Amino acid sequence: MKSLNSMKVFVVGTLSIGLFSSAALIPAIAQELPRVYDASMSRDQQIALAGSAAPAEVSSKATVYVLGPKGYEKAREGTNGFNCIVTRHFVKPAETTIEPQCFDAEGSRTLLPVYLHGEELRTNGKSEAEIKADVASGYKEGRYQYPSKPGFLYMMSSENRLSAITDQSSGIFPPHLMFYAPNITTKDIGLDTQSLEKLDYLGMTHPGAGDNLIVVIPVASKSPAGTTGR
Repeated sequence: MKSLNSMKVFVVGTLSIGLFSSAALIPAIAQELPRVYDASMSRDQQIALAGSAAPAEVSSKATVYVLGPKGYEKAREGTNGFNCIVTRHFVKPAETTIEPQCFDAEGSRTLLPVYLHGEELRTNGKSEAEIKADVASGYKEGRYQYPSKPGFLYMMSSENRLSAITDQSSGIFPPHLMFYAPNITTKDIGLDTQSLEKLDYLGMTHPGAGDNLIVVIPVASKSPAGTTGR
């Protein structure tokens, strides 16, 4: 696996513990995911895919967005402050990423609007470079805000396609959790850059920056020989 520190494919700096019930929501989708994720996917499929990012106990009570012909549309109003959505960006002219994620309240307040506006620009014909420039200027001008306190977003779907599909790779990235870590550096977590790059279960998106996130791929624990797990 590539080091997490090399996974810098997220529009705003973004990238399971075991098998949660949410994974059962998308067995059919796994065989039907297109190279270009767009509004042609049915609303039910989009809702299921978005919900697969978090445990069902969370996603079933979250607000859900789906991608329509003119950008994102709210498909369901939630009750727990979380927002689930499948974001994307073009990695090739005929290929997009597929990024199911569920934001907590802080991420919904700060990061979600960046994705919503970015998709509005995309549907209006803006290029990925233009969208990236808008994000940068938006933060600089104060139109966008970084998370102001610790929090996290779920990206626990087994359908995280975060890079291009090649002959050697499906582009699938493991289910993981992301924690807001504005301005946190590798030193702050007791590591140097080289040490962090060697880890397959821990990484950062933009160390030291306001949009930095800590990425954690949970690893199932193994019970000592002769014992059984609870």
